[in-house]
Amino acid sequence: MLIPMDPHLLRTFTAVARTGSFSAAAQELGYTQSAVSQQIAALEADLGMPLLTRRPVGTTEAGTRLLEHAEPLLLRLAAVRTELRRLVAAPSARLAVGLTPLADSGALAAALARLRVEQPLLRVTVETTDAAAALAALATDGLDLALVDGIAAPTDPLRLPEADQPPTAALAVSEEPLVLVLPPGHPLAHRAALRLADLADARWLDAPEAAVPLAALRAAARTDGFHPHLAYRGTDPHALTALVAAGHGLAVLPRRCAAPALAAVPVGEPRLLHRTELRHPRHPAAAVTRLLDLLD
Repeated sequence: MLIPMDPHLLRTFTAVARTGSFSAAAQELGYTQSAVSQQIAALEADLGMPLLTRRPVGTTEAGTRLLEHAEPLLLRLAAVRTELRRLVAAPSARLAVGLTPLADSGALAAALARLRVEQPLLRVTVETTDAAAALAALATDGLDLALVDGIAAPTDPLRLPEADQPPTAALAVSEEPLVLVLPPGHPLAHRAALRLADLADARWLDAPEAAVPLAALRAAARTDGFHPHLAYRGTDPHALTALVAAGHGLAVLPRRCAAPALAAVPVGEPRLLHRTELRHPRHPAAAVTRLLDLLD
């Protein structure tokens, strides 16, 4: 049996699954609730199996599997539409840049300043976001550039949440060592270097947008542990510094981000780097092309 790939039915299905409500999905999509119910029923009839439970609304096992495919498929369809539109679009006076909180933005900021001198009428916006959202917005014309970061071994590619994202072109911006930041009086503060695996049972700050995520440390050390002692859900480096200095937990940062008030001990094993990359469409707009030239 062939699975129907009607994007309208798939879009309705993903909206219901994401919101957990037929009425909320109808409001989001601009349909009546009856129309949403009919589209879901048509999709289930074509597949010959239920995809959603009704009370409460949720995905069945088949619906969960379909959702895994439907969301990236819809994103790819939107990306194709965006790429074709870019081919015939007039030059844009807009340049929208998204960057992740730990990305090294120094070189990009300098290139943007030079670009603004050349093109003073260019409207530039810069927003902080997470890598997944930045890559999705890049694919659908929400952003023109994405400055993203992550940790990797020196010879490994940067691993980003993009397995199901449309492909982009990448430009390496910077690489720098990682350091463990901790209060100056901490027993480990005077060590020359530290093994990440030896720190698995330490008190950690869970700050995925302001420090290297604990899941990434766990994967790099290839061990369990790295359990959060306190969760921080912001992106303010000053707030993170204050939490570390007060003894609420440790964090791993790019060396550039370590505050002078904290002790910073290099991560010696495994050998890891913090890498920043600039991602852009494979067929960028003229302003993006010129900015890339200024970055070289």
